[in-house]
Amino acid sequence: MSEPIQRDLTRNVLAILVIGGLCGFSFWILRPFLPAIIWATMIVVATWPLMTAIQNRLWGKRWLAVSIMTVLLLLVFVVPFSLAIGTIVENSDRIAGWVKSIATLKMPPPSEMLHKIPMVGERIIALWNDVIAAGPSELASKAAPYAGKIASWFVAEVGSFGLVAAQFVLTIIISTVLYSSGESAATLIRQFARRLGGERGDDAVKLAGQAIRGVALGVVVTALAQSLLGGIGLAVAGIPFATVLTAVMFMLALAQIGAAPVLFVAVVWLYWSGAFGWATALLVWAIIVGSLDNVLRPILIKKGGDLPLLLIFAGVIGGLVAFGLVGIFVGPVVLAVTYTLFAAWAAEGSNKN
Repeated sequence: MSEPIQRDLTRNVLAILVIGGLCGFSFWILRPFLPAIIWATMIVVATWPLMTAIQNRLWGKRWLAVSIMTVLLLLVFVVPFSLAIGTIVENSDRIAGWVKSIATLKMPPPSEMLHKIPMVGERIIALWNDVIAAGPSELASKAAPYAGKIASWFVAEVGSFGLVAAQFVLTIIISTVLYSSGESAATLIRQFARRLGGERGDDAVKLAGQAIRGVALGVVVTALAQSLLGGIGLAVAGIPFATVLTAVMFMLALAQIGAAPVLFVAVVWLYWSGAFGWATALLVWAIIVGSLDNVLRPILIKKGGDLPLLLIFAGVIGGLVAFGLVGIFVGPVVLAVTYTLFAAWAAEGSNKN
């Protein structure tokens, strides 16, 4: 009796080792393609409803819908990311140099017009006086190391622009394939999830899709809106290197910091230069653009999936730190699935009691 059991145990252990080894070798082989596969999966899941709506309007022709979605991806997703990353990488030394040049600038006293700004005028004047008291040299010495570290970190994350561009092209190719055979891939994943966790596993797959759509709508669209509106304000106000600053605002908005830091620095620069009218107008615009994420992001996230905003925020920040740019999507998805599974498990235990 014990001998068959021992034989079955040995066979099961060997089968698990073989399957685990195959999975490990498969991931090792696919490792160069994993970032593009993850990006493509996130994009296709987030935009699948749009693709099916386009297909329905084009007499059910999938190839026409896939062609239109590929062009839209190039215009909406790939072009902004490519321009933002490429611009920041190419100008990383210049960005660090701007901060270091503070030591050579002399800050004038605050304008009397600042007293007329409601709510924030007195605070700006107090902060202005603190900066004058500290001196530009001390301010530059404090800010320069951070600017250099941020620029070095970003360059290390995204690598060379050519590599990033290749990843984006590969992402588009994989997205096109997934658009063409999305139902088959979704069926396979749901079957695998049901095999692992039954009905709860299937619910986890659906929740992951909702989390992806929520992040895509709430985070990416809000970042695009903030950076574009902020860039328009910078260009109209005559701020130099508005394109570079727009790219910086886009990346800060993705990281949940927002476009406000760049806009307020531009406001200070305008006041510093004596353009008080443009500075005041840009300050009002900066307040509007900076507050946009508090209104637009919750609405878009709720449309994509009914998920806690704090969960999305923690997932985006933690994912960005842990996995780089792709972690903006991976982090919230992992947290959302984990949170819901634990909540369902706890609720099931309470019902039994």
